[in-house]
Amino acid sequence: MKILKNISILIIAVVTANMTFAQDKKANNIDNSNIALQGYSAVSYLDLGIAQKGIKEFKSEHNKVVYYFTDADQKKKFDKNPGKYMPQYGGYCAFGVYAGAKFRPDPNKFIVKDGKYFLYLYNLELDAQQLWLAEGNHNKLMNKANANWSKLKNTYN
Repeated sequence: MKILKNISILIIAVVTANMTFAQDKKANNIDNSNIALQGYSAVSYLDLGIAQKGIKEFKSEHNKVVYYFTDADQKKKFDKNPGKYMPQYGGYCAFGVYAGAKFRPDPNKFIVKDGKYFLYLYNLELDAQQLWLAEGNHNKLMNKANANWSKLKNTYN
């Protein structure tokens, strides 16, 4: 009976851990290594307004997601206040979330506004950043994207 109880506890722990990990995968645009922003620095986006690839020597983990930075100072800033540096919509394309879908963005296509940064899909057929800007109403788009994100963050791509 004691063995059965221990096995039951182990199974519950494993299922709970898997559900938590799956939730992280749903709400964050991460690869199989749990690396956010395709390795680009969250601090560079927000503090410098540029896209810079981070390096593995300067990385931090926040809520089971790994973030890379360009130097020790950026890592220190992030570690002090990680919530400040989280990408909007888990790092998915802001225009896609506005439209009701999750798309992987191009890490070089972004907008910084009101202390937040928004990433956008870009390919030969679509420049989502330009669509967002052409609308001319950031707050309207953001409000709709926020409403959509409350549902999308619990779904897979």
